[in-house]
Amino acid sequence: MTSERTYGGRSVSDRAAERRQRFLDAALIEFTDTGYAKSSVTSICRVAGLSRRQFYAEFTDREELLVALYDTVQGAARVAVAEALAASRSRDLRDLSTAAMRAYMESVGTDPRRAAVSFVQIVGVSPRVEQHRLDGREEWVEFFVAAMSEFADRPATPRQRHLAIAFVGALTGLVHRWSESPDPDTFDDIVAALADILLAFTTL
Repeated sequence: MTSERTYGGRSVSDRAAERRQRFLDAALIEFTDTGYAKSSVTSICRVAGLSRRQFYAEFTDREELLVALYDTVQGAARVAVAEALAASRSRDLRDLSTAAMRAYMESVGTDPRRAAVSFVQIVGVSPRVEQHRLDGREEWVEFFVAAMSEFADRPATPRQRHLAIAFVGALTGLVHRWSESPDPDTFDDIVAALADILLAFTTL
């Protein structure tokens, strides 16, 4: 088996991954400071310190970059919540609900840029992107259905799915509003409120 080609002591795949991450980091800045609608490939490349040729080697257009950034933010949040649930020493549902919501807030809610991508910049861009956003919400629904089944011993019935849909709506609505509030409640207050809502849906 031939080894991967290297440049300057780094593999081609490592260099490509770094470029992609630089574009994602630049998009997080540009889409939230300037706004997705007013951004351009040129402005994103300028922030990333990379060329347009390098951009198009990674993404077909700004929409694909936006979707990739949204998926990165949401994926990180799901991993954070899953890890918090797995790491909790308590099996008490309130403790688990609090751990899950604290992890979500730390991943998304406390970073205004990640919140803006999740709740503002992704909305209504195009039919394709809007469908992707809705599909992303469905991933969260399935995530919480599975969590309720595992931790609360609630079978994955249509009723549990309806409850999960309602909870995801409450979660995104409250975190979005909190992230944009000029005089927000404390982080712990929002975590407690979200945990109360999750616990209520879990025990209905």
